[in-house]
Amino acid sequence: MLTLTPFNMNLSSSIDLMERAALAFVNTFINRFCDKENTIWVCCGQGNNGGDGLAIARLLCKSGYSNINVFLANYTLRSSEDYLQNLTRLEKEYHKIPILKDLEQVHLTEKDIVIDALVGSGLNKPLAGDYEKLSALINDSRATVVAVDVPTGFKIEGQLEVVYNGIKTDLVITFQLPKINFFFPESVQALKEFVVVPIGLDEDYIKSLPSQWKLITKDLILKTLRPRKRFSHKGTYGHALIVAGDTETMGAALLSASGCLHAGVGLLSACIPQSGLTALNVSLPEVMYVSRENLSKTELQKYQAIAVGPGLGVGEVQMQLLRQLLEQTTTLVLDADALNILSQDRKLLSKIPIQSVITPHVKEFDRLFGTHNNWWSRIETARKRAKELQIIIVLKNQYTFVCLPTGDICINPTGNPAMAQGGMGDVLTGIISAFLAQGYTAIEAAILGVYLHGKTGDFLAQDKAVIKASKIAENLPCILKKYNK
Repeated sequence: MLTLTPFNMNLSSSIDLMERAALAFVNTFINRFCDKENTIWVCCGQGNNGGDGLAIARLLCKSGYSNINVFLANYTLRSSEDYLQNLTRLEKEYHKIPILKDLEQVHLTEKDIVIDALVGSGLNKPLAGDYEKLSALINDSRATVVAVDVPTGFKIEGQLEVVYNGIKTDLVITFQLPKINFFFPESVQALKEFVVVPIGLDEDYIKSLPSQWKLITKDLILKTLRPRKRFSHKGTYGHALIVAGDTETMGAALLSASGCLHAGVGLLSACIPQSGLTALNVSLPEVMYVSRENLSKTELQKYQAIAVGPGLGVGEVQMQLLRQLLEQTTTLVLDADALNILSQDRKLLSKIPIQSVITPHVKEFDRLFGTHNNWWSRIETARKRAKELQIIIVLKNQYTFVCLPTGDICINPTGNPAMAQGGMGDVLTGIISAFLAQGYTAIEAAILGVYLHGKTGDFLAQDKAVIKASKIAENLPCILKKYNK
């Protein structure tokens, strides 16, 4: 897991670091835009982001791109030392490149490519004056826009503007680590896609920086997952219980159970209505049945993980069942209708056992904790309530936020729009429950669950535009095998 910092990660101001950043940008750019006859406009500010842009222009020329124009947005009285040094290099090595300073000389078409190297992370307010005029010119041109590190006018941390007046980019090539706000839904106003390129910064040093924002990484998953050992057996991997399903919503219970099975739980029982028993036996014969009447305290004590909610219903009977579970068990995974019941009686929130995991989507979250007008305030509420209740809040979105009792926010980078179908959350609930039953901590189970759930979706999305939730569960063991060596 890496610490996400709210500032540009150019921790050294050396010209060598700027050269490495420019080279990393150009290598990615060449792979995306291989036609060297494209007309490219490199728009540079007077700070280090502009210095990056000047180095990029020089390296693109060196790589054979023949139609490059450089526009210098000299809108301030001061220029950084690295900017001036890169400008001198460019003029010396490629003196034939047009270097323009008058906005009236910039004539963009929708066939052109604009490289935005104007401000980077050096601006934390809406654009104004000449910058706003330049932004409007670029946006109106419909040219393809590639930003260096950060789109001009985009705030990298904090509440994003309701109306964005910065440069709208097709691609952001960002350095070393993504910026925090790239993961917020409001970022779609500014960027369609981002790619992270390493520039040789010391990751151990980055990890040591104080920040409550963490990025879930492949290395963390590899370190956390435990291989299945020789001579282990079904008892080794725990016994989970899923309390789910109603007369007309058995699908949710089955999806959750399937996610739990495919995530490697040793034994699984499902507490479902008797009317769903045939469906359970036919689709998932590995799962044992428990009637609602048999949920005594003694019965509940034999499970290492209990999940409640998928397709459960929200009537008085279900509310009494949830009250019973809150009072008689320790760690729970609460999803879907369990959360809807909690929102009907918010006093029950204080009864959730510590280290439990709740997995709301945005509407369920707002029903539980109040309406929010933006995602930044929503995440701040999640941080506060996770700490206050000492629970883990898994706030689901394309990039899911795992909010810990410590106040830390772990951002999951896996997942994609092909997964935008019903039932995904049910499968995730089952997966998290499986890891809990296997003896992982609640935090580990939540992090493993969201990452591997999304990674399975990424694998399937390579050749499918839409993915069914059931396919996530079925293909999860293949992804587990890749990470569990």
